[in-house]
Order: sequence, then C-alpha cells, then structure tokens
Amino acid sequence: MIADVLSDATARMHKALEAAKDDFGTVRTGRANPQMFAKILVSYYGTPTPLEQLASLQNQEARTLLITPYDKGAMRDIEQAIRDTPNLGANLGNDGVVIRASLPELTTDRRKEFVKIVKTKGEDAKISVRNIRRKAKDDLDALKSEVGDDEVTRAEKELESITKTHVDAIDDALKRKEAELLEI
Repeated sequence: MIADVLSDATARMHKALEAAKDDFGTVRTGRANPQMFAKILVSYYGTPTPLEQLASLQNQEARTLLITPYDKGAMRDIEQAIRDTPNLGANLGNDGVVIRASLPELTTDRRKEFVKIVKTKGEDAKISVRNIRRKAKDDLDALKSEVGDDEVTRAEKELESITKTHVDAIDDALKRKEAELLEI
C-alpha cells in the first residue's frame, strides 16, 4: 500500500516537472522555436485546436518560423490566433500558401519580463508538486492504522526526499531558462 502511494506520487510529480519544462519552452528566447507556437489554440470551425494539429511548423531562419497549414481555409484563423497570443509579438506574412512569423529582437526590458513570466510558471509547478505531496501524505496518514506509525514515518521521509528531488529539478530547469533568456 505504501509503495503504491509513493509510486503514484512520484509519477504525478514527474508529470508536473515535464509540464513545467513544456511551459518554459513556450516562453520565447532570441530564436524562433516551433515549441513556442505549438500550444497556441486556433478556433478551427468553432473548436479550439492546437496549432501543431493544423499546420507544420519549421524554422526557416534564426528568428523566422514557417507555418504551413494543412487546410488552406484555416490560414486566417491561424493568423488571428498568433496575433492574439500575448507575449509573442510575431510579425506575420502570408503568401496564400504559408505563413511566415518573424520574431523581433528582444530588448533587455522584454527579456526581464520573460524571466518574471518563467519564474511565475516555475512557482506554479512547485505548488503543483507540493499539492501532490500533501495528497500523498494524507493517503499515508490514512494507512497508519493498517501498517503502523513507524512505516508511515519512513514513507513520509521518502516522500519528502522525492518532493525535494522534483522541486530541485524544477529550479534547475528554471535557472537554465533564465540564463537562456538573459543571454544576448
């Protein structure tokens, strides 16, 4: 029972860590990255659909991304969704076949704003990991009558260790992204 609670908590914390890394990838740096555009939701026939399901995304140059829609009728919706995305600032060009999204050079102030956004996302991920820990701790406390206090205490220490490992991994990913954003 205790092993099940700990393995479930570990798996959920790992998913939270991966989600945080994906979120960090959506914040732009000096280069165009298809991952920044992949999660943009486009209203496709009234249904919010991720851009990566509607078009292929390719780097054309360092700051230019080529977006080739699978359905040419969705071009206007794709352009509108990209324009409406906050903190992107992409300049769009459409030749009827592909959309070229050019990202402007980042200013120092803009880089600092992005660092704040990334720190907020990192803190949200840490809160998520702590909530998973709290739920697992409650589950362990419910098992006290079945397995005994000593076993639950050992499991709680292991849970703390697992939590610390995941929080440290989020901090490391945050530091790497912060360094990447501040690099000129």
